[in-house]
Amino acid sequence: GTGLPRIAIFTVRYHAATKNLVIATHGRGIWRLALANTAVKAVATVSAASFSATAFAGESIAAAFGESLGTGVEVATTVPLPTRLAGSSIKVRDSAGTERDAPLFFVAPQQINYLIPAGTANGAATVTVTSGDGTISQGTLNITTTAPGWFTANANGQGVPAGVVFRAKADGSQSLELLSQTEGGRQVPREIDLGPEGEQVILVLFGTGFRGAAANAVTCRIGGEMSEVLFAGAQGGLVGLDQANLRVPRTLIGRGVVDLVFTADGRVANTVQIRVK
Repeated sequence: GTGLPRIAIFTVRYHAATKNLVIATHGRGIWRLALANTAVKAVATVSAASFSATAFAGESIAAAFGESLGTGVEVATTVPLPTRLAGSSIKVRDSAGTERDAPLFFVAPQQINYLIPAGTANGAATVTVTSGDGTISQGTLNITTTAPGWFTANANGQGVPAGVVFRAKADGSQSLELLSQTEGGRQVPREIDLGPEGEQVILVLFGTGFRGAAANAVTCRIGGEMSEVLFAGAQGGLVGLDQANLRVPRTLIGRGVVDLVFTADGRVANTVQIRVK
């Protein structure tokens, strides 16, 4: 449609000042051609729970931050999770050289939440994000068997953990209670009453990155006291989500706000707090 013959000779000039503009001239016209920006941008990945970037485990939930990661906003609505949202995709190449597509939870221009692919080998891994407009971003990960992290009520990896209190009374009745309450515009620990002797109070907490730990390699201390770990593994209902059920020691009665320190395979999760009456 330009009136040019099928074979034509052009004079092409690259304009260094604009870095990505090419002028192509022919006896019948002048064309301005914008070249794609092939520079690789940086992307940083953290645990979507703890916001730590130290280590990541296979099947754990991660959050990538950068620029031009997506051309729009889209949230996954199906399971299995898609590997492309809003035109964006992520590939993880592990230390063995195997590259896998990462399942995606959410895509936005500056953030992508994704699942570290199952089977990713331990060691250094490369993350490559390809946006719908062709922008490529890369970063690195340290993959380990476990990398425990707690989700928190304030969604910042600090303070009150995300979860509930399970109470089993001596008469056989059971109930669920909140772990946090709103105060000053943020979530703070809600007081937990351990009740009379014979009553069991168990924390049901949610995190990611510890489903791969052996049962005998998971420990928890609350306020410095050893807490019995009744369960630690995949939550089962939500992709990448892990759960731990932890008995609250009665020796904590009257202690107030105390730290909860959870360890899986020698790796420590982000420290969170509860309040004991």
